[in-house]
Amino acid sequence: MSATVQAGPATPAGPASGLSSRRPLGDRGFQVLALVSGLLVLVILVLIAITMSQQSTTWFTSEGWSGIFSIDWDPAHGKFGAMAFLYGTVIVSVIAIVIAYPVSQGVALLLTEVVPRRWAAPIVSVIDLLAVVPSVVWGLWGILILVPWLQAHIYGHVASAVNNIWILGNLFGFLNHNYVSGASFFTAGLILAIMITPIVTSLSREVMATVPTTDKEGAYALGATRWEMIRGAVWPHSQTGIIGATLLGLGRAMGETIAVALVVGASPTISSHLFTPGYTMPSVIALQFGEATVGVFRAALIGMGVLLFLLTIIVNLSARAIIGRHARRMGGAA
Repeated sequence: MSATVQAGPATPAGPASGLSSRRPLGDRGFQVLALVSGLLVLVILVLIAITMSQQSTTWFTSEGWSGIFSIDWDPAHGKFGAMAFLYGTVIVSVIAIVIAYPVSQGVALLLTEVVPRRWAAPIVSVIDLLAVVPSVVWGLWGILILVPWLQAHIYGHVASAVNNIWILGNLFGFLNHNYVSGASFFTAGLILAIMITPIVTSLSREVMATVPTTDKEGAYALGATRWEMIRGAVWPHSQTGIIGATLLGLGRAMGETIAVALVVGASPTISSHLFTPGYTMPSVIALQFGEATVGVFRAALIGMGVLLFLLTIIVNLSARAIIGRHARRMGGAA
């Protein structure tokens, strides 16, 4: 009979610190490079914030909070209220995301769940191409083609149809003697929606494509229809990424300059009527910065850049909070 020898427990190879100290030079160099790159981004952001804040101090100190958030913008008389531009930035961005979100999600679902892969590939190429079209091209197309067409064929008919309907009349009805402008908040929002739809679609499609096939096949095996499979398997798995993609598109819409400046109408007004000409913070900076050489006028335009910077930071932090909360909720459910 042969004796059975029982092996003892394996001896650890050594502490983790020893392994980390023996890493190849290339790995350690890459770690240092990644750390420096990350810190460099933060340093650049801090320097931008400090520099812009210093150059806009005159506006903040001379106007005060009441002056900054007033609706009066009259550089000739020394009035530099930014509320009309803040309102225009928010309302145009909201219009853009309200239009772009359902279209983007519908196209992304179409490409991932409905259209065969051989037909989806050329559509994806076109969407990616639209995402890199320069904003000035969209702006020129908007001011030369879209604005006259909307004013001649769409806005007048919409205004006459909803003019006496509560709420809709205030948003889209006639204002000045049966006249509505083609250059307006809504036109700027529509241009921005066209611009950000390819971006949100592309990111959402990439997220939806990561849904495990076993999850979808399991839903079908339980008797689910395609819509039930999307609602029960695709959407829960992709929701966090879709939220991030949507808020990324919102940030792009808030910061867009040239395209909005060409079609928004350049009027510092606050109005609930979406066919009214308006202004946004990026567009007023681009259009009037050449006139503001020194003084409070220049400081006010730079200060609006600071406000826009803060607004985008708030949007990004909100996105992180929403994504984190959703991730925790999904983790708890699991």
